[in-house]
Amino acid sequence: MRSAKQERDTSFAAFMDQAGPGLLRTAWFLTGDTDRAQELTQAALVKTYLVWHKIDRDNPLAYARRCLVNHNIDVWRATRHEVLADLTSTEQGPSSGWQVRSCDSADATTDHRDDLVRRLSRLPEQQRKIVVLRYYADQSEAAVAEALGISIGTVKSAASRGLATLRTQQAAPSTEGSLR
Repeated sequence: MRSAKQERDTSFAAFMDQAGPGLLRTAWFLTGDTDRAQELTQAALVKTYLVWHKIDRDNPLAYARRCLVNHNIDVWRATRHEVLADLTSTEQGPSSGWQVRSCDSADATTDHRDDLVRRLSRLPEQQRKIVVLRYYADQSEAAVAEALGISIGTVKSAASRGLATLRTQQAAPSTEGSLR
């Protein structure tokens, strides 16, 4: 007979295998840096594990995402500055065994992803978080508002402004010299 701890560990391991890649991708889009994304994801999973016996089993991913966003905010507040990653480097995203989504043409996907990350890095931090959580992580406006501790109206307006900025950046020709 298995103990309660073994059952908890088994269920959490299954959750981690299922949710880990998505959390890592979300963290990478929030930070733009593979190492910071891995640290952020690990911290969120540790915090989730510590309360695994208490959280809602219907949607533990919501709790883990909230931990992810809150930890990112805590780290930013502790350092009081955010250094944008050099997105012109050859870094291709998380590489800890979890893979960023791929499709038929790897080169086209990489170019598209790099372009998207560059454009996201130009958004103000709150707009970037909202756009990533709302459209990449496919969260509802209410879920994003709850995760970031802001109103639904703020989510709507920031998402609208962020998407408009991304569309403008897509329409304008991009040059490498403008990134530095």
